[in-house]
Amino acid sequence: MASAASNPVKSAMRTLDVIEYVVARRQGVVAQEIAAALAIPVSSLSYLLATLTEREYLLREGRRYLPGPGLQRLRAPEAALTLEDRVAPLVRALRAELNETSSFMVRRGWEVEALITEASDQALRYAVDPGTRRPLHALAAGKIMLAALPDEELDHYFAGTTRAMLTAHTRVSEGDLRADIVQIRQSGICLAREEATPGICGMAVAAVMDGQIVGAFSVAVPAVRFTAELEAKVAQLLQRSAGALAH
Repeated sequence: MASAASNPVKSAMRTLDVIEYVVARRQGVVAQEIAAALAIPVSSLSYLLATLTEREYLLREGRRYLPGPGLQRLRAPEAALTLEDRVAPLVRALRAELNETSSFMVRRGWEVEALITEASDQALRYAVDPGTRRPLHALAAGKIMLAALPDEELDHYFAGTTRAMLTAHTRVSEGDLRADIVQIRQSGICLAREEATPGICGMAVAAVMDGQIVGAFSVAVPAVRFTAELEAKVAQLLQRSAGALAH
């Protein structure tokens, strides 16, 4: 019997074998042919094929599998990679380590939009679809982006917006939000407790590329699970993700 330590290596080898086998047969192959050729149990192969198709390394047409567009991204020059390409692995890593809903948010005017999101698989979780927009003042990611604004643009924001109370904890006054912004600028992280959605705590850090803020990494956790220990872990992993993108 293979040791537990060797199983991840075996799984990785099988994944590479499947990709190489399909790439070598551009006309496409069915799952049964792959299983027979590579001696991979059908149950294991089904999982590998589903994952490779989801990540677009393979493309499914009917019953046949072909090379997918994800393989082209591996060869793409750095300049051709989109922001989504760069942040998606980091968001997936956040979600995998925390099993809490993790996202990458970008600013759209005076709103924040979920560009990439990976949902927790726990029964009690916060779900957000890519493309969902919420006001800047209520989300941790939104406040991160407010804190990044030059003072003149921040003055324009306060003069030109009406900030709605989304929950009993939403901070809407200019004084409260400016106090939050001072704290964020000092610490580099934002914690919003049930300010956008009752029962949900959010944390976020700014994402920087080439010296410019391009968005924010964020994690949303049900308040009943949001212990001091988890808060510290989320903060550490968010900062790690931001550092990985910046470098």
